[in-house]
Amino acid sequence: MVRGARQPQQPRSRLAPRLTGTVEKPPRKRKGRTEFAIKEIMSSGGAEDDIPQGERKTVTDFCYLLDKSKQLFNGLRDLPQYGQKQWQSYFGRTFDVYTKLWKFQQQHRQVLDNRYGLKRWQIGEIASKIGQLYYHYYLRTSETSYLNEAFSFYSAIRQRSYYSQVNKEDRPELVVKKLRYYARFIVVCLLLNKMDVVKDLVKELSDEIEDYTHRFNTEDQVEWNLVLQEVAAFIEADPVMVLNDDNTIVITSNRLAETGAPLLEQGMIVGQLSLADALIIGNCNNQVKFSELTVDMFRMLQALEREPMNLASQMNKPGMQESADKPTRRENPHKYLLYKPTFSQLYTFLAASFKELPANSVLLIYLSATGVFPTGRSDSEGPYDFGGVLTNSNRDIINGDAIHKRNQSQKEMHCLHPGDLYPFTRKPLFIIVDSSNSVAYKETRNYPESYPQLPRDETVENPHLQKHILELASILDVRNVFFENTIDDY
Repeated sequence: MVRGARQPQQPRSRLAPRLTGTVEKPPRKRKGRTEFAIKEIMSSGGAEDDIPQGERKTVTDFCYLLDKSKQLFNGLRDLPQYGQKQWQSYFGRTFDVYTKLWKFQQQHRQVLDNRYGLKRWQIGEIASKIGQLYYHYYLRTSETSYLNEAFSFYSAIRQRSYYSQVNKEDRPELVVKKLRYYARFIVVCLLLNKMDVVKDLVKELSDEIEDYTHRFNTEDQVEWNLVLQEVAAFIEADPVMVLNDDNTIVITSNRLAETGAPLLEQGMIVGQLSLADALIIGNCNNQVKFSELTVDMFRMLQALEREPMNLASQMNKPGMQESADKPTRRENPHKYLLYKPTFSQLYTFLAASFKELPANSVLLIYLSATGVFPTGRSDSEGPYDFGGVLTNSNRDIINGDAIHKRNQSQKEMHCLHPGDLYPFTRKPLFIIVDSSNSVAYKETRNYPESYPQLPRDETVENPHLQKHILELASILDVRNVFFENTIDDY
């Protein structure tokens, strides 16, 4: 999940889909690696002169595409995590190379099996990378149809048993690839509410982990067992089950269906404001989570999405611009999912969203975080005197007492105060605070001395938008919801 900016890195689960890492290798090294692969083949398949020129070219082309795909995939880690435009062309090139690689190995499977020694787990690895591309494209666009595409590739890996022979090889790193595939597949299935598949995957993952820990005495046994505990707790914490008339279980979704949009009340006008961007922030202590997705983040992100539709009929190729004559596609609000961000990371993402917010659009901030209370009584009642919510300090927090002691010594330097959000009220801003100290934001929302010199025009209201988000708040059972006035640009 997103994850923080490329500033201070957050502690991460090793299973969380990542976009961090090393810089892409320079192109001049491709030839050397390809030649090395050819020599490997020569040593295992006979003399170099025995290989026909056509088959040699097939192996060379495959090695080049495989090498190029790895370079582009690793380069995704260096793309900025905020901003909505800079990354699209790079994603498009990456998709192009993986598409060519996938088709190439299908067309030349026999030659690659005989001359290159292509194994089924290597095919599965390519399919897994394509699934990861679609998943990350969903994270960047919020278009749920890409989740279906990720599910298709992950499901094909399982159905075709691409990783079935991995356990027969004495290579623990290959088994880890398989375990990570299961973890990523579970995340996608959770987001698509495919709970039956999730339960099957969890059972299979449990068996794989047991076999892995039995065969290899590795240091990550405890961590993989923790993964099982996390996903089991996550499923138990979000039991969305409904019985229909024949007593069968129906899985419900918080996503907006095409026929489920709330009706407009009489006198409401459509199109005044639209929800374009959202920051979903989870920073509660000891909260149920899987990977970098807490239960409250999981519910909120679904509440801001429409149900997935067929990608082929609705969307263009990832990374490519939409043609002018194509019908307008469904747009979900763009989202940033921030799991335990630091204050600087949160502010960076917030500033990026503010900068790119279109005209007549609303920025939504969902704050689910541990409350930070003032350490003493102040004579004034300003936007920095009521405390706020906690941001990550890159240090482990054991309990509330630790927070209180740190606040006394550092004067709440890791607290997001209501006043910290005031600069962003120059554009339409909607805030949902789910915290033990959410009242701090309610108390200071109309603080008169916040920006005394700025001209304040009449607030643009959209009752339909307010009604819809209040319904979302009811679903999420948040404690305080308020609508912040807007301040025009100056």
